[in-house]
Amino acid sequence: MSRYCASCHKAKAICVCDAVTPLTNTIPVIILQHPDEVSHPKNSACLLALALDNCQCWVGEDFSQHAALNDALAQSERRYAVLYPGEHACSLSSLTESLDENDKQPPWGIILLDGTWKKAYKMYQLSTNLHDLPTATINTMPSSQYRIRKSRKPGALSTLEAGFAALSELSGNSEHYQPLLASFEAMIARQLAFMPASRTPSGGQDD
Repeated sequence: MSRYCASCHKAKAICVCDAVTPLTNTIPVIILQHPDEVSHPKNSACLLALALDNCQCWVGEDFSQHAALNDALAQSERRYAVLYPGEHACSLSSLTESLDENDKQPPWGIILLDGTWKKAYKMYQLSTNLHDLPTATINTMPSSQYRIRKSRKPGALSTLEAGFAALSELSGNSEHYQPLLASFEAMIARQLAFMPASRTPSGGQDD
């Protein structure tokens, strides 16, 4: 029998499936996950994928020829923005602030790159189908609570925290997505319970 949960991909001793609250989300989320993150014990993207009913998680490094992603990008009823701090990135809120109830433009969806900063950069550079999409950043950057996996880059968030912040900003309803943070805290608590005090992280890579 496997030591790992088939749903959250974590060791069964720290499985977080019971801490996940199912949520509806009219704003679709696509997670492009680096292969190294799939079974990483501290990865948070699995919590988003388990909780959100409108979420796809695809694994790879170069998504240029990824059929399912390209099909999603080709849909005329939806536009996607990549949450990525590119040179010409705008704030997520600016994507919708000029729209009114009579606007006929397709609504926005979010693409998240799940990996360390270095890996996310490489994924974006390789995935040429993302280059024609707008890149966006979170307008109000929260402080990360990712105590088990730190980044040396200021303002770094876990993938779950980035997803929560992006959905909250685009929808204007952070309360609806609060259960995501509750599951995140449960994951952190279970990880810390299994980590000797001498190994509590004080630096390292981001999710």
